Amino acid sequence: MTDTVSPARRCAYTVVRRVFEQGAYADRALHAEAGGLSKRDRALATALAYGTVQRKRTLDHLLAPLVSRTLDRLDPPVLASLRLGCFQIAFMDRVPQRAAVHESVQLVKDGGRGGAQLVNAVLRRAARETPEQLARLDDGTPQAAAILHSVPDWLAELWWSELGADEARALLAVINQPAESALRVNTLRGADVELPVRAQPAPELPEGRILEEPFDVYASPLWQVGAVMPQSRGSMLVARTVDPQPGERVLDMCAAPGAKTTHLAALMGGEGEVIAVEVHPGRARALAETCARMGADCVQVQPVDALTSDLTGSFDRVLVDPPCSGLGTLQSRPDLRWQPRRGEIAALSEKQSALLIRGAQATKPGGTLVYSVCTISEAEGRRVVERLLQERSDFTIDQCRQLMPNRDRTDGFFIARLRRA
Repeated sequence: MTDTVSPARRCAYTVVRRVFEQGAYADRALHAEAGGLSKRDRALATALAYGTVQRKRTLDHLLAPLVSRTLDRLDPPVLASLRLGCFQIAFMDRVPQRAAVHESVQLVKDGGRGGAQLVNAVLRRAARETPEQLARLDDGTPQAAAILHSVPDWLAELWWSELGADEARALLAVINQPAESALRVNTLRGADVELPVRAQPAPELPEGRILEEPFDVYASPLWQVGAVMPQSRGSMLVARTVDPQPGERVLDMCAAPGAKTTHLAALMGGEGEVIAVEVHPGRARALAETCARMGADCVQVQPVDALTSDLTGSFDRVLVDPPCSGLGTLQSRPDLRWQPRRGEIAALSEKQSALLIRGAQATKPGGTLVYSVCTISEAEGRRVVERLLQERSDFTIDQCRQLMPNRDRTDGFFIARLRRA
């Protein structure tokens, strides 16, 4: 066996290190590192990087008995190599174990650091002992399920409490599977788009396409001319729920990065006015560039704070899509499960409630207010809407929906449509 490392493994190793050593987002790190890879290598690098990041809890549980010291005392590049190698041994049947061990060792050697012998010894033991270790794992309790499905204890406990044991198990079993790959055809640039890969129409979404093979959308000329937007079906359903009509005045209160904003403009046929609010100046500039690239000329980007700006009672339709824990997007954002903490959800819920109340103030009588979050958490979904209804008797629920990855095969979204009397 040669002393070289495949481009896919080297890319995945770099992504894993950036996520756990620098706090990088896995999807952005992969996009930065995977340039120039073939379609096959890119697919393998994605599976390796995303899988290793997602399965960190389980991998560390498998590795801990095989290492003579605690894992957090290992040199970070060594730990990244161990996790990457162990993931291939435990969860990728098509990868020869010898290749997984050898290239993991070589990655450490190429970095000019010590630890290659440790990686070799530990992964060889893992190849022998991992099947029995995995067979002993179960999901009978939230704590056991957290190890088996690789999530923090608090998240398994949250879903166990709010969804029930059976639904929680079904959801946890899905979040480590590859996410459905979908995109939206931008009708502002024309509805007839010939994709270079196989795709199927998306149910309920005439502009949606479900991709059947890997496609680097951001490197495509279709992206550059604004003809398509990578977007999950769950995300597309948000603008469809708002249901904006040509000529109306629409407010998008938390607009960046712009997928839903430009979708609203497209559903209006570019006729009317969309006020897109984004408090962060850099994100506001990027949002304006996205709107220009996609031909959403009816969008006006306002780099202001939605909580303090004067937006009272003048909009036909208002979308409040605030920052959230993102627990419905764990398939496509593998690092996200390690970021929020239980206490942070309560803080997010308070801000979400404040934004929804401001959205209600901006909705004119007879208008429509839509609240959406890409998460699976009662504190950020149903309870936020309930607090608004307690404060504003002139609003009623017209539609309420919780999308679930295990049931709907797309990102988890809570979407509520309310009407003002």
